[in-house]
Amino acid sequence: MPTIKTKDGVEIFYKDWGTGQPIVFSHGWPLSADDWDNQMLFFLQQGYRVIAHDRRGHGRSAQVSDGHDIEHYASDLSALVDHLGLKDAIHIGHSTGGGEVTAYVARYGQGRVAKAALISAITPFMLKTDSNPLGLPKSVFDDLQAQLFASRAQFYWDLPAGPFYGFNRPGVKTLTPVVQNWWRQGMMGGTKAHYDGIVAFSQTDLSDDLKRIDVPVLVMHSEDDQIVPYQAAGPLAAKLLKNGTLITYKDFPHGMPTTHADTVNAALLKFLKG
Repeated sequence: MPTIKTKDGVEIFYKDWGTGQPIVFSHGWPLSADDWDNQMLFFLQQGYRVIAHDRRGHGRSAQVSDGHDIEHYASDLSALVDHLGLKDAIHIGHSTGGGEVTAYVARYGQGRVAKAALISAITPFMLKTDSNPLGLPKSVFDDLQAQLFASRAQFYWDLPAGPFYGFNRPGVKTLTPVVQNWWRQGMMGGTKAHYDGIVAFSQTDLSDDLKRIDVPVLVMHSEDDQIVPYQAAGPLAAKLLKNGTLITYKDFPHGMPTTHADTVNAALLKFLKG
């Protein structure tokens, strides 16, 4: 399997298919590069070079104890970009991957990034504070850690079977293979990385990073996102960006790149071609 080693010696797995302008995909917590299957096949067929990696501690990358924070995520992504010699790249991130992309573009991407897209992203800041009243209370994220600690296997079944894909909404049919695939990806990773990752995605304020980005950024978010609530995320992130465009969906779930791949892919392609 193709891998790179980061500056602190962590082995990172990646996929790299095709030729043309590169699109680099950053996955959500606690998944892997496999969560981008629909997008990688679609954009490969459109003539792009498509690349996705497993974040440290996730999927096929090394299950290390340390470095499970947004800064290391962004630094690891930068190491991958350097290794592959990418130029004029497009970066697309989902959920926690959106935070990774934001930090990477702001801190490492100067002159190397053409455009970016944030889908159901954790940006700008998920935690409720005096200065961020629309965020979620810390108790919500403490509960996620408690559920993971008690039974990761059960937690990783309940989350995609319910709010992640909106299968808990009236009239929405549960797609069991989709739930199984989410569970498979989650259980491949390391529990320490996933436990620490909850702090990373909930307690990292990326507002200043968003303000530093000057390339065009597409922000895609749904009003019915049950994982990263809309009002504290998509509209605020788009407002902080110098060149941001917001697309709002009414009833798509957090995992819309999977459940509504055709719509998401078409919107991304239009943005990339524009």
